[in-house]
Amino acid sequence: MAPAQQRLTTHSRLIVVIFFLMCGGFVLTSLSTYYVSRAEIRDAIINTELPLTADNIYSEIQKDLVRPTLIASMMARDTFLRDWVLVGERNTPQMTHYLNEIRNHYGATSSFFVSDRTHAYYSTRGILRKVNDQDPRDAWYARVRSMKETHEINVDSDEPPPGAMSITINHRVLDYNGNFIGVTGVSLSADTVTRLVDEYQKRYGRNILLTDAEGKIILRGKAPRNAGGQSAPASDIFKTPGLRDIAPAILKASSASFEYTNDGERHFINVRALPELKWFLIVDKPAHQAYSAVQRSLLINLLLCLTTTMIVLGIVHLALLRHQQQLEVIATTDRLTGLANRRALDVLLKQKIHEASRQKTPLTAILIDIDHFRTINDTRGQLAGDRILSEIAQTLRNNLRASDVACRWGGEEFLISLADTDLEAATQVACTLREKIENSLYFFENEALRVSVSAGVSLFRTGETVDDFVARAEAMLQRAKEEGRNRVCREPIESN
Repeated sequence: MAPAQQRLTTHSRLIVVIFFLMCGGFVLTSLSTYYVSRAEIRDAIINTELPLTADNIYSEIQKDLVRPTLIASMMARDTFLRDWVLVGERNTPQMTHYLNEIRNHYGATSSFFVSDRTHAYYSTRGILRKVNDQDPRDAWYARVRSMKETHEINVDSDEPPPGAMSITINHRVLDYNGNFIGVTGVSLSADTVTRLVDEYQKRYGRNILLTDAEGKIILRGKAPRNAGGQSAPASDIFKTPGLRDIAPAILKASSASFEYTNDGERHFINVRALPELKWFLIVDKPAHQAYSAVQRSLLINLLLCLTTTMIVLGIVHLALLRHQQQLEVIATTDRLTGLANRRALDVLLKQKIHEASRQKTPLTAILIDIDHFRTINDTRGQLAGDRILSEIAQTLRNNLRASDVACRWGGEEFLISLADTDLEAATQVACTLREKIENSLYFFENEALRVSVSAGVSLFRTGETVDDFVARAEAMLQRAKEEGRNRVCREPIESN
């Protein structure tokens, strides 16, 4: 493998190693931060966020739903209502007016009283009907009459219009001696409560369900997604994907947090029992909502890491290229003269020979030697000799084309290759250089020095090696020295 290719391979390997080290470090750091953040977010959701949300919603539900229970309790203890029943229910408009006042003052959907003596169902519009124990619609009345609790909260369609769902607080009414005399209460439209739940969902950004003690879903908000991740809501949590597996545990909990997976998505839920209503509040938060911000941060961090890595690699690449170029210059340049050294010329000459052979153009070489250079070193010192070498190199640079290559071949020898130049033209170049050097003054320590040079010129022959090509130029240089120096000798021009 060529040295340049070997250096390039080493360079590339170093860049690749740095790339993987930096990317690996950045990715590991980002991923560790991401998973630590996920764990912290999960703990915050389970232990703080969802419980606080459930508490806030519970407070809202208490305020908005327990209030009708207190109204029904107040009605059951109202002396007017009890006295009106005990005196024989003689004035129906009085009861109708009373119920209208309750409904309007407290903002209920409706208010009612059912007499146990007459079974009359009194509403804000008068007597609606007679309650019949045999009518399935009136099963609630028999249940309330026989129960031990003071009241119940019932979701049914007892109240007109037929089929309209309402949440009704049914409260037992006792006379002054503790005897059962009827049932009173107020109703809220289920749509009203649903709007409340939907408002909570929008306010707190969670999915909310209200279930009874059997797991039947009583109310849910109108958010796009429900607590099971279903587009078609199920009727109870035992039929809701994801929730069905933990439904028994939900209905046993007074306050607890759970996790489940549905359609590949993780959910966090908090369950809160509502003892006043005998319901369960379920607050659900999909994991993607919780993790979306930290996932965006991860992507941004990875992008920044990649950008930083590419910038650093670019800087390292440029630094390595510059360092490599400096090394190549040092390795291929003569430090004293600034010309190419012999090592560089070996490579350059091979390139010139290849180009000349491919293009079928002439290639010539000039080998120049400074006459009596050793004498200059012995009499004036090596520094004087270095000055002359440097000045002659500058003369060569000033009088050669950009396509020509000059190098320091030996101690006081210079080799020049001339592309697309025949033997006669090359000889003329050599003579010009000899004359300029001879006519130049080289100053050293205020002393003007003159030197002369001898030169040999050869023409490249197809198929020969670099050594053969240069050897013939050396032979011509030796001939010039033997003929008295300060002259140019060339090969004979071969006739075609």
